[in-house]
Order: sequence, then structure tokens, then C-alpha cells
Amino acid sequence: MSDGLSLYLLVALGAGIAGFVQGLSGFAFGLTAMSIWAWSVEPRLAAVLATFGALTGQVIAAVTVRRGFDMRALLPFVIGGLVGVPLGVWLLPHLDAVLFKACLGALLVPWCLAMLFARSLPRVRWGGRPADAVSGLLGGVCGGVGGFTGPIPTLWCTLRGLERDAQRAIIQNFNLSMLAVAFTLQIGAGHVPVAMLPMLAIVAVCVLVPVLLGARLYVGLSELAFRRVVLSLLTVSGVVLLVSSVPALLQRG
Repeated sequence: MSDGLSLYLLVALGAGIAGFVQGLSGFAFGLTAMSIWAWSVEPRLAAVLATFGALTGQVIAAVTVRRGFDMRALLPFVIGGLVGVPLGVWLLPHLDAVLFKACLGALLVPWCLAMLFARSLPRVRWGGRPADAVSGLLGGVCGGVGGFTGPIPTLWCTLRGLERDAQRAIIQNFNLSMLAVAFTLQIGAGHVPVAMLPMLAIVAVCVLVPVLLGARLYVGLSELAFRRVVLSLLTVSGVVLLVSSVPALLQRG
């Protein structure tokens, strides 16, 4: 099998698995796909494909799963995120991205595991809309630095104790907004040449059915099952961040 064909198959596999995860949970396309693509796909190409695939999946999921949408609840997250994305892009040259990923992974793994096995989750009731905006800002910064907008706002919504549909509506539409901005910036920066179009087409085709399957499975989930899925995915996201960053930190030592 030629290297070119192997690359196309790997891109298709990553897009399909990540699309299903995104359709089920409303987030985590980028981290899921990158954990597969990191082995063979060039990082710059993988970053564009992950943004495009996540954006495509969010558009499909937004059309098929539209329960509990509340613009007032969503707006603080989006406003914070729109401030955070360019801030993250500005910070990127001045920040140790590897160390940043390691710290975020070290936060997500133990915290989400503890929440996953707790009999009852602590509920955060303070802060109101300003705290939601800060969560969105941090998600935007993470998106600007490394392309992962979802984990922090998702964890915050879980701590808020939001119902399943309300949480998904916020995270899904927050990610949709941030991804649209990110992909527009990638096009404007010249990171999406014509030669990349066949890869983008493969991602779009391979995302379609898995996203719909994941969204259909989501409809049948109970509140408890959805919480477990979200916390499990956040834990896996943290593990992926640690696996991608800790070896590099150890090599420095």
C-alpha cells in the first residue's frame, strides 16, 4: 500500500472516529482526531483538518440536535471565547505550548476521574454570567494556543450541574462559533491551499455519518449516562494531552 493511500485512509479513520465522538458529546473532535493523526499526518495539515472536521461536525450536529437552546445562557461563553481566541494566538509565540498542554492534562485527568467516580457532583452556583464568560475566555485561549476550545467550558458546565440538553447546546454552539473564527483565520493566513482540498473533502465525507450516529445515540442517553460520557471523554482528553507533552518535557530534562 502506497504512503499516499495510507495517509488518506488514516485521515478518513481519524475523521470517522472523531465525528462519532463529537456527535455523541458535542465536543472533542480535535483531540480525538489528533490522537490518531499525530502518528503520520504533518502537524500543520492535521491542525487545519481538525478545525475543518470539527466545524463540519458541529454544523451537522447543530442541525440534528437542537434541544434546550438558550441564547442568554450561550452569549457569555461566546463573548469570552471571542476575546480568548486572539489572545491565545497572541500568547502562542510567548508561551511554552508543551508545558501548557501538560498542565492542562494534569488538571483534567485527576479532577475528572474524581468527578466520574463521585456519588454526587459538587455544584458551583457562584459567579453567574461573568464566571461563564471567564470559562469561555479560557476555552478561547486554549483554542488559540492548541486548538482545544471544548474541555474547560465543558468541565465548567458540568460543575454548574446543567441539564444534559442545556449543557450540550452551550458547548456545541460555543465550539461552532470558535471553530468558525479559527477556520476563517486559517484561510486568511494562507494555511488552506488548493492542494489541501481533496483531504478536506475526505474529512467532510467521513464525518457525516458518524456524527449522525453519535447524535442519534445521544438522544437515548440519560442524564447520568451523558455525565459519565462527558467526564470520561474529558479524562481521555487529559491523557492525550499528557501523552503528547510529557515525553517532550522529559527529553528536555
